[in-house]
Amino acid sequence: MEVLLDNLDLYGPGFLTTIELFVLAAIGSLVLGTVLAMLRVSPVPVLRAAGTTYVTLFRNTPLTLIFFFFAFAFPLLKVVDISFFTAAVVALTLYTSAFVCEVVRSGINTVPVGQAEAGRAVGLTFGQILSNIVLPQATRSVVPPMVSTMIALIKNTTIASGFSVVEAGSIQYYLSERGYSVMIGLLWVALGFVILVIPMTLLQRSLEKRWSVAR
Repeated sequence: MEVLLDNLDLYGPGFLTTIELFVLAAIGSLVLGTVLAMLRVSPVPVLRAAGTTYVTLFRNTPLTLIFFFFAFAFPLLKVVDISFFTAAVVALTLYTSAFVCEVVRSGINTVPVGQAEAGRAVGLTFGQILSNIVLPQATRSVVPPMVSTMIALIKNTTIASGFSVVEAGSIQYYLSERGYSVMIGLLWVALGFVILVIPMTLLQRSLEKRWSVAR
């Protein structure tokens, strides 16, 4: 407890930054990932190709490399100046959205084709069919893998510590400078991440139980 209580000035701001990174990147990746999934199931070949290219590129690129680009290479383009925190949010969003896209697309594929055909029969557009018929039904199927993706996202925020973002993953460096046990400090960090993950797991179980009854 001594390591934790003596360094609350590190753990508090560190985990607060982690939560901020997670919330912003989660919102961005859910929106972008859903749009990408719509592109991937679009009847327009060019849009499908664009979605597939994005997913293939970012899903197979190491997250550290994406961080490196936005933290160091992107500023050299002189397009716009961004902070390391903003660069971390952008990198996490672009990377995670590729996985969100595949989760949403897999959920769309679980909806019977007849549902979309019925929508077309009554004159609905592609966008209306997705938003009013397909996506609401697909949501039930994507909850478990989506929660797993979000859990992976919150753990991936620790990579930001290597790019001058003071978050939970960087606490170990400061503990070492202060002469405290890094091992014990990391155990508290691990416990903190467990506490952050538990609510998402409980939410997943709650939604699964509710929707299983609805079926």
